[in-house]
Amino acid sequence: MKTWRELKLWQKCLIGLAALPVLASFYPLNRSNPPVTAALQAPADVDDVLRRACYDCHSNETYWPWYSYVAPVSFLVTQDVALGRDQMNFSDWGNMDPIDRVYLREECWEQVEAGKMPPLQYRGRGRSKLTDEDRAIIESWAEDAMDEEEEPESDE
Repeated sequence: MKTWRELKLWQKCLIGLAALPVLASFYPLNRSNPPVTAALQAPADVDDVLRRACYDCHSNETYWPWYSYVAPVSFLVTQDVALGRDQMNFSDWGNMDPIDRVYLREECWEQVEAGKMPPLQYRGRGRSKLTDEDRAIIESWAEDAMDEEEEPESDE
C-alpha cells in the first residue's frame, strides 16, 4: 500500500500534467493577418467557394476560431496556416507570375480532386466543406486557367 507522501506526489504530477495545456495556451503564436497586397480576381462563384473553404489557410484573411487559441490545437492550426500561406496565398495572387498562377490553379484542383484539400482535420467545420457543386466550380476555374491567364503576345 502506498504511503500518504507517495499519493501526494502522484497528485502533484497529475495536476502538473493537466496544467501543461493551459500554460501552453499562453505561449505566443503568430496569428497575424498581414495586409492583402494583390488579391485574387475571380468570378463571384469561384471567389465565394475559395473564401469559404480555402482562405483561412491560403490567404492573409484568416478567421482564427476559438480553438486556435487553445493548446495543443493552437500549435497545429498556426502551423497549418503558415504552411498554407507559403504554398499558395490568394492575398498575393496578383503579384505572381501568370505561369505560376496557371500552375497553382491546376494544382488547386488536383489537390481537391485527390481529396487532399481541404485537409481531413478541417472538413468537419462547416466553412471548409466542399459540395459537389463547389468541386465543379473549382474544376471549371482550373480548366479555364490557360485561357484566362495567358498574356497577350506583343506585335514586335
